[in-house]
Amino acid sequence: MPVRSTRRTFVGVTALTLAFSVIAFTQAAYAGKPVGSDKGATTEETGGGDGTGIYAAARITYSGSVAANGSKGNVTSTDVNWTPPPCWYAPYLGAKDFKKKMSGDIESQMNAPGMGGHAGAALSELKRHYEDEYGWTDTPGYKDYNVDKDGEGMFWAAVENPDEPDLLKRNSCNDLPFWVDNGESPPPQYEQAVTPEILAALAYQHMQLPDTEVSLAPEQTTKVNLPTWAWLDKAVFDEVQATAAINVPGFNIEATTTARPVSLTLEPGTDDAVTYPASGECVINNDDSIGEPYARGKANRTPPCGITYLRSSGNGTYNLQATITWDISWTGTGGAGGDLPDGTFGNGQEVTVQEIQAVNR
Repeated sequence: MPVRSTRRTFVGVTALTLAFSVIAFTQAAYAGKPVGSDKGATTEETGGGDGTGIYAAARITYSGSVAANGSKGNVTSTDVNWTPPPCWYAPYLGAKDFKKKMSGDIESQMNAPGMGGHAGAALSELKRHYEDEYGWTDTPGYKDYNVDKDGEGMFWAAVENPDEPDLLKRNSCNDLPFWVDNGESPPPQYEQAVTPEILAALAYQHMQLPDTEVSLAPEQTTKVNLPTWAWLDKAVFDEVQATAAINVPGFNIEATTTARPVSLTLEPGTDDAVTYPASGECVINNDDSIGEPYARGKANRTPPCGITYLRSSGNGTYNLQATITWDISWTGTGGAGGDLPDGTFGNGQEVTVQEIQAVNR
């Protein structure tokens, strides 16, 4: 096998990658195009044909409490510096299928009008890389697209996260498709190869927390300087789980992300209010409820979780925001697991605050 300098420093790789990009983004059905860049992931997406008999086997499937149709969930991370992965590498095609698409697309582009100069040379290198063992120190080439190993592994390719708004980040997984034997780990230089931890982060991104409305007393309409009690019964909210999985021949991993409610934060919708406790954060009780239901005989007590409005809402209402904080952790294939940043999700409730009317006799 011809060995060149490392791919990280070899100047020709830039041109080679550009040639790969030309193929990937000018051919709508190109096998090496980032998986999911057309439709995104869905809760039901599995391996399927692209109309040519080629199958993109590595689709992430989601189950549990996840948003419909692969949409982004409603969880907001409390860590502003944490984001789900913008892209990753995953199993894509077997050797024969990969050869069929890649070789066809290379030839098509090489024969395109005006395809000469650096682009043409890069396409020639790309062809040699997969056909004639042309490689670099940490990136070996392949003999005839590894067809003699068909069924013993897969070529892995880049996957864009369709929910990543930054195009540069989404396209940052720009290495050429590479081979991984069944049961083996990807070469260490591919740090963004999919793992249970990456799947856990994606499950987090797609997780759908329940729309929980806080119980209030008085309900909807209260009086100035009258404490409004707020609470959540254990029965109306509990832990939530979302699972992301990849299941292809020779490679099966999954991760389950679990969210457990830990506190409720009240924001009155006006500065003319007092919250209980003063921080506005009501922690979870020993019985997994939050706050305390109002009952007769408690009118003169201070609620453990609630609000006192100090001014009327006039002809309008105040938008009370009730936000639940969730402790989030994950477990995955092989006993992996750990913590993820806390997540929050809040609901708005309209509250009318009236003046107490005095009666003159």
